[in-house]
Amino acid sequence: MTSDESADDGYDVVIGGASLAGCAAAILLARRGARVALLERRSDPAAYKVLCTHSLTANAYPVLDELGLIPALEKAGAVPNRARWYTRWGWIEPKAAPAGPELPYGYNVRRSTLDPLIRSHAARTPGVDLLLAHQVTGVLREGGRYTGVRVSTPRGEREIRARLVVGADGKDSSVAKYAGLPVRRYENARFGYLAHYRGLPLRGGIANVWFLEPDMAYAFPNDDGVTVLAVLPDKKRLPAFREDLEGSFAAFVRALPEAPPLDAAERITKITGLVDYPLHSRRPTAPGLALIGDAALTGDPLWGVGCGWALQSAHWLAQAVAPAATGRGDLDKSLAAYARRHRRELAGHQYLAADYAKARPFNPVERLVFSAAARDASTARHMHLFASRLIGPLRFLSPAALARATAVNVRHRLTAPATRP
Repeated sequence: MTSDESADDGYDVVIGGASLAGCAAAILLARRGARVALLERRSDPAAYKVLCTHSLTANAYPVLDELGLIPALEKAGAVPNRARWYTRWGWIEPKAAPAGPELPYGYNVRRSTLDPLIRSHAARTPGVDLLLAHQVTGVLREGGRYTGVRVSTPRGEREIRARLVVGADGKDSSVAKYAGLPVRRYENARFGYLAHYRGLPLRGGIANVWFLEPDMAYAFPNDDGVTVLAVLPDKKRLPAFREDLEGSFAAFVRALPEAPPLDAAERITKITGLVDYPLHSRRPTAPGLALIGDAALTGDPLWGVGCGWALQSAHWLAQAVAPAATGRGDLDKSLAAYARRHRRELAGHQYLAADYAKARPFNPVERLVFSAAARDASTARHMHLFASRLIGPLRFLSPAALARATAVNVRHRLTAPATRP
């Protein structure tokens, strides 16, 4: 239920942040028997995150399905997020095998649609109290454990106690800050700007992504015929964008291979962005406390994985701690299990993303795999699984995958027409 104030502070879990990760965790924990206080600093239940790729990668599909959101997303016009990727070797265009199943997918959907949808779903979940206009201003500690939060509300200061405190309040998490949890920062040598267009035709009618080494760009079709168009150049280009944002943005897009025709579309938002967006990671647990979503790990926005990881981390937490959060198990052991899974599933992805955020050209292994994916349908499908975060780096770069990529490229060289000296 939505509430401005609850008369009873006997919660099992208090969650700071009612966006994707927080709402998903609240729903999943409440379904498992926990009583949850879901805190949102903003007073508007329809508030949403503006700067986002608006992409729910395929790794999040099982979580969306468990939450029961798939029918609502499709009714709202969410677009299956199939994609093609430009490289210097040509386009990588993953397609299902002739006799195989459909390629797994997630959805592209604007946060102005998604955030109110999942927040209202959480508010209707029995066991969840959605407390709007509740800003976390401190954390409570007793005997070396976190036992609740202090919040500012329209009626004044308030303390909310719970067995488990969850930070789901983004990369600049107040929960993590007041708990004194250290953050590891990885510099990002790119900056980013995006805008929304209506009626922007895209080749293939699907998402287009450009790997320009080191610059990047993407165009993602979303609900209501709106396309999110983003550019992520090397910071060497930043002075030109600061001098003329509109002109530099348009010139960058028009220079893309198979560039989407800006003149055929209507821009319906301002061009907005961030000139400094480092990657962050924090240890996801402490005694009586857990972090999920961007509060635990903030990825490079160019990969569009943040929303998927927010939903997945909420799911992993609920699976690990639900019994203990309701007093039926060892909470410390449950939190340790969540931390291990979070590290196992995401650390390798983050390592590769942090390295690529240096705005370097492709390394030899990337050149091997990307060039093969542009030439071979099976390798393209393999890359699709990795880009969708359905497989990890070890499987993506397995000896068998690298051997196939090598064979593809050798065959290409042997069969390519000879060039004149």
